[in-house]
Amino acid sequence: MLDYEKAFQTAVSAVKSEGRYRVFADLERIAGRFPQARYHDGKADPKEVTVWCSNDYLGMGQHPDVAEAMKTAIDQVGVGAGGTRNIAGTTHYHVRLEKELADLHNKEAALLFTSGYVGNEATLSTLGKLLPDCITLSDELNHASMIHGIRGGKGPKLIWRHNDLAHLESLLKDLPADKPKVIAFESVYSMDGDIAPIGKICDLAEKYNAFTYLDEVHGVGLYGKKGGGVAQRDGVEHRVDVIEGTLGKAFGVMGGYIAGSSALIDAVRSYASSFIFTTALSPVLVAGALESVRTLKKGEDLRARHQERAARMKSVLSEAGFPVMPSVSHIVPVFVGDPVACKAVSDRLLKDHSIYVQPINYPTVPRGTERLRFTPTPLHTDAHIEQLVEALDVVWTDLQLKRAAA
Repeated sequence: MLDYEKAFQTAVSAVKSEGRYRVFADLERIAGRFPQARYHDGKADPKEVTVWCSNDYLGMGQHPDVAEAMKTAIDQVGVGAGGTRNIAGTTHYHVRLEKELADLHNKEAALLFTSGYVGNEATLSTLGKLLPDCITLSDELNHASMIHGIRGGKGPKLIWRHNDLAHLESLLKDLPADKPKVIAFESVYSMDGDIAPIGKICDLAEKYNAFTYLDEVHGVGLYGKKGGGVAQRDGVEHRVDVIEGTLGKAFGVMGGYIAGSSALIDAVRSYASSFIFTTALSPVLVAGALESVRTLKKGEDLRARHQERAARMKSVLSEAGFPVMPSVSHIVPVFVGDPVACKAVSDRLLKDHSIYVQPINYPTVPRGTERLRFTPTPLHTDAHIEQLVEALDVVWTDLQLKRAAA
């Protein structure tokens, strides 16, 4: 007979043997002092650490106006949504936020989900089911949630080489002109920090009559005049059919959404099971996200500071000889290339230098490309950067890791 517990233990042992077993750091963020947090290791009193890997890219999860909006919502409407959106979970906060998000992207309508992952899964799977014989063309580095959604659509799919326009066009050329086609891609690829050529992809979509699906989760709030993302920055958001975003990164709260035409939004709302059968986001979270979106629509100075901090950090790390991977976005990846060494660097930084950055190992990135992924925010100071570089220098030397070529 199958020993179920042994099967689970064997599976975990396999991950450990590869050096990619994930250990969660027990952190307690300090309100009003981001990026500082308390680290609980279970052995002594918590110690203060500096967080360098949060996707709360602008520190909006600590913004006093966002916190106040959430407190007000508790006082006004309580905590829970009360059910699915179809039964009891559509509150006035939800309606207001969807209008705000549609305006953010200059689209007709928007739809909220409990997470960005659910937004991708729900929308892409629904597109695959509603468009007869639809073929999805997916960038090879698309997020797991997009891959899951495409599979859920149960239609044919083609994988195009990352950001390779020639390869994408060669695939489009071979498809029947009258077949529905969805091109699915991201704006900012969060592990490498590169950015898709959105306008040129739209050129191909228009040439071959394809529908465009853009995941902007690592771009919303951070790029564009209103914070609508890279497509807005590049002046092409009107050419993208549907934009998917998150409320849990630059907006600092929780949830996901899509923005597009009224017909598209209504179709997903009516057919996507992971929307229909899921309890709605708490109105408290929605209230916080609403305030954050409104604030960041006027946040050009904050976005400029964020880009300056990222550029400063890349420059300082490169000058110090660390193997900073090429990145044209706010992501600062530093190459290690081995899962055991990557975790060792992370562990040493946390234990000896009170710096928290998680190792990025397979399956998040391909084997052999393990890295540390730093996400500087407007609240990281020059002193924070100097402390990090000094700590990395000690750890890199002790572990005899390879430096960048001079």
